[in-house]
Amino acid sequence: MHMTQRDGALDLLKWLALMSMVLDHLRYVGYSVDFLYVPGRLAFPWFCLAMAANLARVNTAAANSQWRYLGWLLLFSAISEIPYRLFIPDPDTLNVMPTLVLGLLVARGWRQPTLQSRLLAVGAAVIAALFSERLMFGFFGVLLPLAMLLVFRRPWYFSLLPGIVCLAANQWQVLYSAARWGNGTAIGGLVICLIAPVLGVFLLRHAKSVKPPPMRRWAYALYPLHFLLLLLIRKLVA
Repeated sequence: MHMTQRDGALDLLKWLALMSMVLDHLRYVGYSVDFLYVPGRLAFPWFCLAMAANLARVNTAAANSQWRYLGWLLLFSAISEIPYRLFIPDPDTLNVMPTLVLGLLVARGWRQPTLQSRLLAVGAAVIAALFSERLMFGFFGVLLPLAMLLVFRRPWYFSLLPGIVCLAANQWQVLYSAARWGNGTAIGGLVICLIAPVLGVFLLRHAKSVKPPPMRRWAYALYPLHFLLLLLIRKLVA
């Protein structure tokens, strides 16, 4: 898949992932909107797909840009933790960015087979395995960017592989138990997890004429800021 310097389809994917994340977190504002869990399952796999798309078009000469990318993720992983804990009641895991940091290291180790990259990838995988319970989406969430990268330029049906990884990353006992009892929201969430990579790949390949506002480095700040905004809304409607 040919990718230009500024890919409108990739920007669109990022905006839609952001919107899905906000919809998902609206469930914690105070209203009974559990059905938003279903579109919310698009956010994480689409962010992982965007990461894979960025890695796929970066050559060795542009490797320094990936270090900057990693640096921004690390910075906002730390910044976001306090707003995340203020907004999410009794969180069991860290915010999602540490998962993306480790996922970037693992996928980058595959994309750039240098000794340094490979050692960092192995270290990231070991950390993910040891601290899976503390990471949002766990060990399989860390593997999802790599799964996306492996099938990025392959026929669309290969995207079912990262769909299975995405299902494993969402392996919450409550979710599977509810699905077995016929809960529509749980079943819808599982279906979205399975097909989200396929939908994302389809969008990247067929929405190139779309020109949304470019999502640049300032967009990292939207993650902690959206927690603070939703926290304010929750206090206003309480």
